[in-house]
Amino acid sequence: MGDHDDGGPGMWVDSDDQQVVVHVGGELDIDRAPMLHTALHTAITQPDAAHNIVVELSELSFCDSSGLNALIQARHTAAKRGKQISLRNPQPQFLRLLEVTGSDTLFPITYT
Repeated sequence: MGDHDDGGPGMWVDSDDQQVVVHVGGELDIDRAPMLHTALHTAITQPDAAHNIVVELSELSFCDSSGLNALIQARHTAAKRGKQISLRNPQPQFLRLLEVTGSDTLFPITYT
């Protein structure tokens, strides 16, 4: 919980009663998108899981359409269960991906 290896940015989950934070770093591509999908699905579907799921993107250096698709699928699953996914600290490249694909209105975005 809250730990990631020193071999570079990775993916890990922190949680408390208020929210689940999925930290995503490095490159989110076709090889790593299934890991994000699994982490988000688990966060959304766990019994007594928090209502708010935050995807922390400050260490994300690249995201392709497979990563974006994992986020959109998770958003759909969360909405069906009355939960919300928000994005925190996205980098400019990721914001451009959201804008180009018309996905920028799907997620609340916060900065800390």
